[in-house]
Amino acid sequence: MNDVFKALSDPTRREILQMLKRQSLSAGQIASAFDIGKPAISHHLSLLKASDLVQAERDGQNIIYSLNTTVFQDVLAWVYEMRGAKEKTDEDE
Repeated sequence: MNDVFKALSDPTRREILQMLKRQSLSAGQIASAFDIGKPAISHHLSLLKASDLVQAERDGQNIIYSLNTTVFQDVLAWVYEMRGAKEKTDEDE
């Protein structure tokens, strides 16, 4: 979970996730949307993969990135669980 929050803490990585929400993309397609170098995009994609927020699949010479919605479901479940725990604590007071 720590890797997920670290990955989400950067605005460039959040924008990449927004792009992947719409469609799967190659690294080149992702890089063309930003005014930063390809090594920086590669670093962002590596962190997103390490956190399992994105999946990478080879398609010939390209690597296609897609959103891993399972991890988002796990994060949302954790947030809802924490919210429920706080509400119970508030009710106990």
